[in-house]
Amino acid sequence: MTACSCSNDSQYDARLLTRRDMLSQTGMGFGMLGLSYLLEQEANAFEAGTKAAPRVAGGFDLTPKAPHIAPKAKAFIQLVQTGGPSHMDLFDPKPVLTQRDGEVYEVDVPDFQKGSAANKLLASPFKFQRYGHCGMDLSEVASYYEDVVDDLCWIRSMVGVHNNHTESIVNLATGRMFTGRPSLGAWLSYALGTENDSLPAYVVLRDPAGYATSGMLMVQPGFLPAIYGGTEFQSSGMPVQNLQSAVEFPDGVQKQRLDLIAKLNEAHRERYPADSKLEARIRNYELAARMQSAAAEAIDISTESEATKKLYGLDKPHTASYGRRCLLARRLVEAGVRFVQVFVGKGQPWDQHGSLKSGLQTMCAGDTPSVGLIKDLKDRGLLDSTIVFWAGEFGRQPVAQGDGGNGRDGRDHNKECNSVWLAGGGFKGGLIYGESDDVGYAAAVDRITMPDLFATIAKQMGLNHERVTYPRFGRQESMTDPPVTGAKVHEKLVG
Repeated sequence: MTACSCSNDSQYDARLLTRRDMLSQTGMGFGMLGLSYLLEQEANAFEAGTKAAPRVAGGFDLTPKAPHIAPKAKAFIQLVQTGGPSHMDLFDPKPVLTQRDGEVYEVDVPDFQKGSAANKLLASPFKFQRYGHCGMDLSEVASYYEDVVDDLCWIRSMVGVHNNHTESIVNLATGRMFTGRPSLGAWLSYALGTENDSLPAYVVLRDPAGYATSGMLMVQPGFLPAIYGGTEFQSSGMPVQNLQSAVEFPDGVQKQRLDLIAKLNEAHRERYPADSKLEARIRNYELAARMQSAAAEAIDISTESEATKKLYGLDKPHTASYGRRCLLARRLVEAGVRFVQVFVGKGQPWDQHGSLKSGLQTMCAGDTPSVGLIKDLKDRGLLDSTIVFWAGEFGRQPVAQGDGGNGRDGRDHNKECNSVWLAGGGFKGGLIYGESDDVGYAAAVDRITMPDLFATIAKQMGLNHERVTYPRFGRQESMTDPPVTGAKVHEKLVG
């Protein structure tokens, strides 16, 4: 091995060159070329990103950002109904299914899971009735929507991307079926920030029993800086784990510790100005200090009236958990949080491959807090400025599915059509938008994709979806990526 040149060759012994010395004096020379390029790219990303999200002290922040146009809404609540609610059994009646019950369907429906191979049409087990001035048809099991039917914007022509839960859940969150893109909550946090600097811009409320299937994929920042990802709040007790110290310190000690950490963080940030994950950690630590009182106050429902608690179903065992999360969602947007994501339950509770009738009866009985949320927001004057979005990841098939193909009491997944609803924020109440075919298999009129819905939501939040961008792979990538998705605003949905 040839010794490296140095200022004092007579004192340098090549035999003492360690592996670390070698890497430091040789390999790191090449490695630093790559590192400097990556750092330059990150720095350019920061500079480009200032158009949508100005940065302070070397990184992105959550301060309020100016929208592109006058917004109709300033907050968003997403009610995540994982599993795939059956549209033809809830919100989209199909008399042809009743007439043709048991007949072989002429369309070859994909047999995604065992039990549907016979391809025989299955009538809904429920009767339908029209409600409200809009004449919305609701099944008897979904009749609890009667009081708010004219406040909701009903879509019967949603189109998905895949018949598998994970890909469809990712699409529900990001508008694309592959992981790695930002969720809608991350995009809105990035573009608009938060109105309360003591709370996160994007809060996640999951079932205490566990996450929905692939639910963690719904809260990610994707390629955006990490600070724009969802922050999970617990619906009881301390809202954020480790927010308070487990050890009680004498007066002044905690402040001194935080001041020292802040100085060390700032020094580290100056050395690595383009590390978005470091920036997010620093911002989160700063936010955590402010959250110690604000977060606890936000989830403290002791000041809510008994009538309000009853409205959300807190007095009933089968609605109390979801109802509490819906109530917290209202409190959080009231406190200035931009985006709140509420999961209906653990796993995929709307996934009725069998026992369709009893399964939907159970789920609908537990869904009544969704209606309570709409009523409460409206009574408090918050519905006009808050968009509420209720949706699963896909719909169900018009043909029967049963255990091993022997039963006829379930439905398989269906990406070709789904029914969802929105309320508030300028979405037209009492509008019934789009149509499915005569058995509910596929969207037939005014088809709408998740990127379309994202674009429409963005408009109501004061944003042009094509102008909310972040540099990636040498180009500015937008929240809907219209060149790939063909996303467009559905003007008929909004006022």
